[in-house]
Amino acid sequence: MKTKHLILAILSVAPVCANAAIPYRVEQLSLPTPEKNETFSSEHRFYIGGMYNLSLWQNYTDDYDVEISGKHSQSYEILTGLRVSDTFRLELDYTHTKAIWNQMSFDGETFLLNAIIDARIDSIYRILRNQMIMPYVGIGAGASWNTGKNTTNIDIKVSPVVAAMAGISIEFNPHFALDFGYRYLYMFNQKNNIVDDLNATAHQFRVGARVGF
Repeated sequence: MKTKHLILAILSVAPVCANAAIPYRVEQLSLPTPEKNETFSSEHRFYIGGMYNLSLWQNYTDDYDVEISGKHSQSYEILTGLRVSDTFRLELDYTHTKAIWNQMSFDGETFLLNAIIDARIDSIYRILRNQMIMPYVGIGAGASWNTGKNTTNIDIKVSPVVAAMAGISIEFNPHFALDFGYRYLYMFNQKNNIVDDLNATAHQFRVGARVGF
């Protein structure tokens, strides 16, 4: 009986020992990594550009009924921008402003900081990243350093400036775009020798290009 029990015990342990002798193979499985999907703004953060500006200066009548009739003028802008997100950008704009009326004129070195909202479809999805037509709206604030021309003497050399704008950009690729836009410009209080407390306003039509990088 003892021999029988001993044989049964050996047979029961044998499979466990056999399995223990087989080395375990560890496989490292590589899980698929999602494709990195950057937004437009993170890949193309900065841009520079230039604009041609046609300004239509508005008529003005002061408190003494002295009236000046606005003319049109042409100028050029230099701008640089930062894309904060796909739909929001900040832009610094410099313009050598030429303001003309029939009795007076002045030149200004005008700086505006613009906050612009682009109607970009959520470009985190690659299928929508080639959106070509980009409407936008924005507002700006800054200052203009003015100098009278001809017989115009400017008493207050620095004027606060505000602006509202809208337009359409045509983005041919991530690095190049054409801009077509409108801007309403308002300058506060240019004291001068012709009219009292002039607040110069203009309708500006702009066309230009931007290069992104």
